[in-house]
Amino acid sequence: MDTVTSPYAAAAAESDATPESDPDLLIDFRDVSVVRDGKNLVGPVSWQVELDERWVIIGPNGAGKTTLMRLAAGELYPTTGEAFVLNEKLGRVELRELTTRIGVASPALLERVPDNEVVSDVVVSAGYAVLGRWKERYDDVDRDQAVESLESMGAEHLADRVFGTLSEGERKRVIIARALMTDPELLLLDEPAAGLDLGGREELVARLEVLAKDPDAPATVLITHHVEEIPEGFTHALILSEGGVIAMGLLPEVLTSKNLSTAFRQQITLSKSGGRFFARRSRRAGGHRRA
Repeated sequence: MDTVTSPYAAAAAESDATPESDPDLLIDFRDVSVVRDGKNLVGPVSWQVELDERWVIIGPNGAGKTTLMRLAAGELYPTTGEAFVLNEKLGRVELRELTTRIGVASPALLERVPDNEVVSDVVVSAGYAVLGRWKERYDDVDRDQAVESLESMGAEHLADRVFGTLSEGERKRVIIARALMTDPELLLLDEPAAGLDLGGREELVARLEVLAKDPDAPATVLITHHVEEIPEGFTHALILSEGGVIAMGLLPEVLTSKNLSTAFRQQITLSKSGGRFFARRSRRAGGHRRA
């Protein structure tokens, strides 16, 4: 007698046969791409992030950086390929199961914080993955964790302030403190220094350097347009342009004048001083000279 297998059973068997991710990989993207309205936003990208790594994703506007970050946060599913985050395959796991295991600080999140919210509540409410206190309750352990998170970003003195009264730099540090509140396994920072003045940027970069060099800190992915915003302690880099990968790997090998010039489509000269990177547009040889 022939055995008839239902299409549902076949699909389940195929799903079970899917190779699982390496437990040491917090991000494991395999030929992942995201397509919207016929436009390829990013990919195909194969990218892995391990437990103790600090990654920077750099590239021009429209390169696909934020799309890749949203995939890593579980906010998007890939159009093609397989994406594992914290050993869970996107599309087979409920987002709420990942929410408190991933710390996210982004411009989109920043805009959603109520201006009248007290800073300590902005941070502690990450425990419930909500913005704006309502009826949830927090105990002393939660409050202590919120204080520690603010201290790690040099923002403990802001705890009783109203969020809407903070400077842009202070807001950015509070949002990162919120991202650290749940002691996440993975920390995602989308352009944390964007819009800051020189003083605010340097204060934030200094705080991120301390975090990057802390062996107990979570694996971190930082998006930026500017090499000057890369803190010391970051180990790896991924350079994107028009959704494609220009280079990825160890930071000193990937972050080069050649790769930046390719990504930004102009001649870029990269230099390093005091552990920090600096970039400028190169002057073209043979330009006009004054008589």
